[in-house]
Amino acid sequence: MDSISVNKFRDNLKTYVEQVVNNHAPIKVTRRSGDDFIVMSAEDWEREQETLYILQNSSLMSQIADSIATHSKGGGHKPNDKDMNEITDL
Repeated sequence: MDSISVNKFRDNLKTYVEQVVNNHAPIKVTRRSGDDFIVMSAEDWEREQETLYILQNSSLMSQIADSIATHSKGGGHKPNDKDMNEITDL
């Protein structure tokens, strides 16, 4: 993660905001007197929140583990050609 001073961030705000949004990489902004902070796009923040929700939900994590085990054993649903055509046409 890139780290910049609050003064540099303020002086080049538009450039850094565009960089964060386009590159999907947060920037750490450091301050001499006070806590540092992170700048990230709303899309990335929402994705992080969804990931945290899943990781904290034991039922969902159990379902994911079961699915991975089933897949590792070669089980589960195997789409036919018609199903694959539907998927790839999206």
